Amino acid sequence: MGVSLKYRLESSLLRLFGDQLGLRKVGNERLFILIYHRILDKPDQMLTSEPNVDTFRWQMEALVRNFNVIPLSSALEQLQNGTLPPRAVSITFDDGYRSTHDLALPIVKELNLSATVFIATSHLDGSNMWNDRIIEAIRHIQPSTIDLSVIGLGVHTINNQSDRVTVADQLVQAVKYQTSEQRLALTHRLEQLAGAAPHEELMLSEAMIKNLANNGFEIGGHTVTHPILLNISEEEGKKEMIQCKQTLEAITGKPVNLFAYPNGKVGLDYDQRHAQMAKEVGYSAAFNTSIDAVSKNTDPYQIPRGCPWDKSPLMFQLRLLRWLGQ
Repeated sequence: MGVSLKYRLESSLLRLFGDQLGLRKVGNERLFILIYHRILDKPDQMLTSEPNVDTFRWQMEALVRNFNVIPLSSALEQLQNGTLPPRAVSITFDDGYRSTHDLALPIVKELNLSATVFIATSHLDGSNMWNDRIIEAIRHIQPSTIDLSVIGLGVHTINNQSDRVTVADQLVQAVKYQTSEQRLALTHRLEQLAGAAPHEELMLSEAMIKNLANNGFEIGGHTVTHPILLNISEEEGKKEMIQCKQTLEAITGKPVNLFAYPNGKVGLDYDQRHAQMAKEVGYSAAFNTSIDAVSKNTDPYQIPRGCPWDKSPLMFQLRLLRWLGQ
């Protein structure tokens, strides 16, 4: 079967499925917002949940063929005024990885798409996020038994690659809801054990942020240090939101109107108080990580988004249609 015929059949199937879900009905306008984090230059056994650049390309090409990709702020406006087209999708990136600039931007530009990137501003000076530092340390630690009892995280054995993946995941999950000090204690201990491991700067620079903004990316806030907002005081949480907004506006010279809650699970990572904070400090909308489509009646300070995970173009698109039709 030729490529063009395959795509025509795929498009017909998807449109039929979308029509059955009622995605063309007036008054049934819905938007799905995709979340990405890192884009990898090649597959990585330590980061199996992150798409590589080839996967990201076919996902974007699938969106071009069969969906309407709309800048996030425009999509929210169209949703409210009733002009949102069927099969509407917006693209977002969280945290501020430089792969958004180096790997995703060229593809987004080539396909004439748009995206929003939510940035945690404390990592713009070459430092990496705590979870990535843990993963990289585990990647480079020599096979051994790691005793972390002194910081309350038990004993872990690394003999092979499978052990590395398991231990890294266990440790990231174990400290996700601990204090920044506890996270740093683990990070420092692992980096000592890893020795002089190669250090790759993973996060955006100010120059990269400016370039993204100048190439049609909308810049959004994601706090300064990426804390679990429910684990810090309200005063600290509000300060994180304000300072992040101010820093990004100073870099880009443009208003920063959108905000994404770190981690983003309602009731576990943030609550209604933080939604009110986001409104008070001047954000016009805020986003969580509840997998659902956005409708006209969605609370503008608790807008859902979801990560794609399907490994084939057809299943990737069918899942999007199902989410849009829920």
